[in-house]
Amino acid sequence: MAEKLKIKLSIANRVYPLTILPSQEEGLRIAAKKIDAMISQFEQSYSVRDKQDVLAMCALQFASQVEQKTLDNEHISEHIEDKLEGLNTILDSHLSS
Repeated sequence: MAEKLKIKLSIANRVYPLTILPSQEEGLRIAAKKIDAMISQFEQSYSVRDKQDVLAMCALQFASQVEQKTLDNEHISEHIEDKLEGLNTILDSHLSS
């Protein structure tokens, strides 16, 4: 089993100590940077100063991105399934001829 790694991440000027697998470090550090960048963007664009409000807006933004990707993937899967059914129909008609 991999050794656990102790790191500290700073989000919204607060430090969060975490114990993680080494394979998780890069993703967590990238995510923390994206959160801080989004916080800055919201603070500048909307003149929001309450960190809790800004963090809630960040959470909503990230959650909506995840949900949209899920919906997009479902749509793509349905489209692929329709295409495969069409190909199957064509193959069946050629094989039964």
